[in-house]
Amino acid sequence: MDLKDRAHKYEYKLNDTDDQIINYILANKSEVIEISIQSLAKELYTVPNTITRLTKKLGYDGFSHLKNSLKDEIKSEEVGQESTIQYNIRRTVELMDEERLSSIVKVLRQAERVFVYGVGDTMPFCELFATHLKIGGKTAEFFLHRHDAVYAMNHATSKDVLFLLSMSGETEQILEMVKLAKDRKVTIVSLTHFSRNTLQEQSNLSYFFYSPRRMLENYNISDKTPVMLALQKLSERLWETS
Repeated sequence: MDLKDRAHKYEYKLNDTDDQIINYILANKSEVIEISIQSLAKELYTVPNTITRLTKKLGYDGFSHLKNSLKDEIKSEEVGQESTIQYNIRRTVELMDEERLSSIVKVLRQAERVFVYGVGDTMPFCELFATHLKIGGKTAEFFLHRHDAVYAMNHATSKDVLFLLSMSGETEQILEMVKLAKDRKVTIVSLTHFSRNTLQEQSNLSYFFYSPRRMLENYNISDKTPVMLALQKLSERLWETS
């Protein structure tokens, strides 16, 4: 996982100083891999310990690990990025943040009811996840039709959780549910492709898979394997706590 993606994945841990350091490194990768942590700290008017703490937040072992990863990033940019099912799976596994998963499982465990909603190609995954929640001892419901989801949200309470699944995070019907849930103070958990999208930004907790949008003759043929992988991982964590 490259530095930019790590910054997105762990943004809930970062402060303004961290963001400034990351932006500088991203803009000066070739220079950063050649200098010491002391030199970088001096350039940024900070101290080495601040940079070391940031590397730990981002999941690196330390500054040397960060520099080695930056070298790999530069090489990858030169040869181009692979685009395969295996790559999507590997990226999805890298996105599985244990701290975030624990937070989501805790919210699901404490919920009085969990409502699961998606549209189009994601609906079968919603049905499957609702079943997984029931196996874990939760009261869960998924919706085939929009009006049923609207009715449920209009009668939901702050003790409930709405789990929304969207490949893009920009689907109109999904964002409609976000507004209804917020009006009822329902906790929103989202699962989307790893990107900055409206659903992720408006959710209380966000969870990711990696599957860029692909179209063929006006059909969405985006890889759904990472969706199943992300849901299976979340389900297993839930079952472990039941």
